[in-house]
Amino acid sequence: MRLLILAAALAASLGAASPAAAAPFESDRISVTVQGSGPDVILVPGLTSSPRIWQDLAAAIPGHRYHFVQVHGFAGTPAGGNATGDVAAPVATEIARYVREQQLTAPALIGHSMGGTIGLMVAARHPEALGRLMVVDMVPFLGVFFGGPDATVETVRPIAARMEAAAATKSPAEREAERVAMIGTMVKTEAARAGPAEDAARSDPAVVAAAYRELMLTDLRPELKAIRAPTTVLYVRPPALPVSDAQMDGFYQTAFTGLPSVRLVRVPDAWHFIMLDQPARFQQEVRSFLRP
Repeated sequence: MRLLILAAALAASLGAASPAAAAPFESDRISVTVQGSGPDVILVPGLTSSPRIWQDLAAAIPGHRYHFVQVHGFAGTPAGGNATGDVAAPVATEIARYVREQQLTAPALIGHSMGGTIGLMVAARHPEALGRLMVVDMVPFLGVFFGGPDATVETVRPIAARMEAAAATKSPAEREAERVAMIGTMVKTEAARAGPAEDAARSDPAVVAAAYRELMLTDLRPELKAIRAPTTVLYVRPPALPVSDAQMDGFYQTAFTGLPSVRLVRVPDAWHFIMLDQPARFQQEVRSFLRP
């Protein structure tokens, strides 16, 4: 009996000395679901998207603990804290808080489109949070696509305001036609369009409009120098853009000039949703990115 009492006391002592488990994460801007075990990988989808875009990736590359982020207001989720004001910047703050509170050590982050912008924000504004970063088809300043190579936040601001105002007056039928057309230019593989189209249809139009305006007016180029995490950028040549592959390469090299150590990789035969159009190539790049 004495031995049992001593053993119980020792076990209690060891338990008390063990690190406390992280408390459940609560946020009114994001929700996170966790799958698998191993080194941590945070997956952030883009505008109107859901974690479904990452499912094939997680299945193809086991041995990691995947943290699937859902931005509130997209894909049928309540808008919550994203109902007013900016979306990307506050979400980046929440992801940094998630890393801290869940006691993640140097996690990798892979962000698609707006998720890439969010990843750049986390890496630049919270340099201690990430171990490495992958940006999928996004640039530090989206405004150049609307205002040209010499665009600034101020020159793009009127364009963004007009687009946001126009979005607020569209009928449901007009929004649906726009969604169908947009997905048709973002996912080359017709059979893979259903998921992104459904997510877009179930997204809150006001949150989408506000987030898009924010992306147009966010210039992260001055902040790139603060990023310490090794960074890989995957990109494509958009089908509607009248430029050559070489010109697209030059565009991305210029866009990321402030991040000298960045690895830039153009993926051919894919549109914006690279993971859906070229899953094998995408998974190959992610394996290389995640390799210790």
